[in-house]
Amino acid sequence: MLEVGARAPDFTATTDTGEQISLSSLRGKKVVLYFYPRDNTPGCTQEACDFRDREEALAAKGAVVLGVSTDSAASHEKFKAKHALPFTLLADPEKELVSAYGVYQEKKQYGRSFMGVVRTTFVIDADGVIANVFEKVKVKGHADAVLDSL
Repeated sequence: MLEVGARAPDFTATTDTGEQISLSSLRGKKVVLYFYPRDNTPGCTQEACDFRDREEALAAKGAVVLGVSTDSAASHEKFKAKHALPFTLLADPEKELVSAYGVYQEKKQYGRSFMGVVRTTFVIDADGVIANVFEKVKVKGHADAVLDSL
């Protein structure tokens, strides 16, 4: 897991529209990079909608929100449209981004172990340095905590 003060790993990823975006292209802006397990699941939908509902306040603090999961760009496109999400979702089906940020980990549920995305948010400053890390996020109140950290 990356820590506060570390340089955020640069990446180029496919967006929900099929375009490419890189972290380095966002230099000069704060980036809220949040990792979530799956589109259209209860917790992930709530988290996305909470960020949606705070989009203006986040933008007022100079932040760009990017959501990341291992779902496809097509899945993201539908998820984004269904919930009117105003921010970009990044597809990571090859698990390169989740691995680079250390959030693809062993998880346990109902007595079984499996690999998956651990819900984590990184706040990256305008210079590309990690300013805050929210690990093993509980969805309720998380978007407000991220907003307060900016």
